Amino acid sequence: MYHKFRAYGFLKNLRFFDPFLILFFREMGLSFLEIGTLFSIREIATNVLEIPTGIVADAYGRRRSMLASFSSYLTSFALFYFFPHFAVYALAMLMFAFGEAFRSGTHKALILEYLHIKGIESKKVEYYGHTRAASQFGSAIAALIAAGLVFHAGSYRIVFLASIVPYVMELFLMISYPRGLDGALVRERGMKEIASQIRSTTAESLRMLRRGILLRGLISSASFDGLFRSTKDYLQPVLQAQALALPILLYISGGQRVAIVVGILYFLIYLGTSYAASHAGRIKEHARSTTRAANMIYIAGIVLLAAAGIGIITRYYIISIVAFLGLYLLQNARRPLLVGYLSDLIPRQSMATGLSVESQLRTLTTALLAPLVGLVADRIGIGFSLTAVASLAALLLPFTIIGQGRDETS
Repeated sequence: MYHKFRAYGFLKNLRFFDPFLILFFREMGLSFLEIGTLFSIREIATNVLEIPTGIVADAYGRRRSMLASFSSYLTSFALFYFFPHFAVYALAMLMFAFGEAFRSGTHKALILEYLHIKGIESKKVEYYGHTRAASQFGSAIAALIAAGLVFHAGSYRIVFLASIVPYVMELFLMISYPRGLDGALVRERGMKEIASQIRSTTAESLRMLRRGILLRGLISSASFDGLFRSTKDYLQPVLQAQALALPILLYISGGQRVAIVVGILYFLIYLGTSYAASHAGRIKEHARSTTRAANMIYIAGIVLLAAAGIGIITRYYIISIVAFLGLYLLQNARRPLLVGYLSDLIPRQSMATGLSVESQLRTLTTALLAPLVGLVADRIGIGFSLTAVASLAALLLPFTIIGQGRDETS
């Protein structure tokens, strides 16, 4: 099973569309506002569906939940490829959200069940770590393969058709998992159970939000992630502009130059983010505290986002590219720091609820920012949009800087 778990991680991240998503939507004639709206639909739907899909997984089995997940993904990819229309894309985003919600946390539960059955729970760090490493490697390889596909096809649509292949392989991989990994099924749950769980989660969430230091930590984590998620893909049109401006490879078409530049840059990004996430502890050591490191990264992230916008405005695209690369690295370094910080503030028995609240806030932030960034980009340009969002984040810094956690005050 160890090798199957790693294969899952690798195949799951062969999402060939990731490095070209905005470029695909632009090729299909969508405005940045429409693109931002699609991102909002994906974020909100994924979040709303997490509780009911989790209950379905408990009732009908985790393997079946994973099969439903990848079936939803495949439907989404087919809709994106065959039906170039905004309304259909909205439906495709909903299907993608179903896939995310059915998959979220389910495969980790499968790994835990396997380790429990084998009596090797002590190996969970190794199993999780190696599965994640395979995922990161898959992302890096996917960027290069996607570049080759776009280079030869001359269109960004091909990335969705190609993404069907690894996800069909994932379906067969899930079918090969032992039935024993489904765990104990709890089928008496229904709508009353879903409603009850939503009510209890909401009540616990409201209690948490009354704690000032925890509320600030949740806002800090969610706002930075929301800022990143709503702006990160604008690197793609920047790379497109830079690739077309380069006085090299002039013997190939502009689209082919874009494919090469985007593929190589995203390959390097995924390698870099993997390194940044695994070395977050060193950043904490240099800054001498988790809070100081997290706050420094937040401020640096705002500066880099503003620099990315200014680079686009002045057409010094290399500045924007370097700034985006830095932003990717900072986000992946900050995430482990904030998880550690929040886990120190949230009572152990309420940990799942606390992280769920953080996820809800992150979704809300992304859902609000994504269309706003798109609208401003349509009206006055991407550069001004990024600079405006960075300025807004700077104004809100007094509310997003975090204080010391218990481990730093004791």
